[in-house]
Amino acid sequence: MQIKKNIAVSETGFVFDPTSGESYSINSEGQEIMVLLKDGKTAEEISETMCAEYEIDKAGFEKYFYDFIGMLRQFQLIETED
Repeated sequence: MQIKKNIAVSETGFVFDPTSGESYSINSEGQEIMVLLKDGKTAEEISETMCAEYEIDKAGFEKYFYDFIGMLRQFQLIETED
């Protein structure tokens, strides 16, 4: 899964989709996940990074992560996998 290439993510948690003109605000954890996705990291790599940084258990993080990914899909910010 990959964030669409044209999606802009600012250092302050502002996300802009130039295709639709929509903008969103995300928290610092969501921003970090989006940056890791844009860098091409896998779900497993993101989980390892975030669990180590925020001292959260893997199951707790994965629930948050997949809820967040669902939101990104809903707003069409993720490349669809054919």
